[in-house]
Amino acid sequence: MSAQQLAEKRLEKYRDILLKEKEETQQIINAINEIQKRGAKNGNGDLSAYSQHQADLGSDTDESERRVYILEKELNNIKMINSALKRIYDKTYGICEICGDYIPANRLKIIPYAKYCIKCKEEDEQRKRKRI
Repeated sequence: MSAQQLAEKRLEKYRDILLKEKEETQQIINAINEIQKRGAKNGNGDLSAYSQHQADLGSDTDESERRVYILEKELNNIKMINSALKRIYDKTYGICEICGDYIPANRLKIIPYAKYCIKCKEEDEQRKRKRI
């Protein structure tokens, strides 16, 4: 790893961005969890919230699966955000984990939890495609 690091002021800026994104992501997770809890039971505890018609059951299942997919995606985002916050505290944030060069500010603006510069990310994606 290179001895370079971002200036303290820039690290603070990115920390604030990541903390805001983490809070927004946590709100999405909480909302999905609340919907999932209410989905199985109505207010009095009956399971009558379940649809009785097959077509409605299919729609309910589809919606539930969609929420689970979004939940998994948001939980993964939380992990990536936490990892980026750790890199900020370690003063390694903004430095590509593969080549040690700075990650361009434009990339960090779009993906604040990026671990790789664009070149290394593209090479990583190509390696993954070849494995499939």
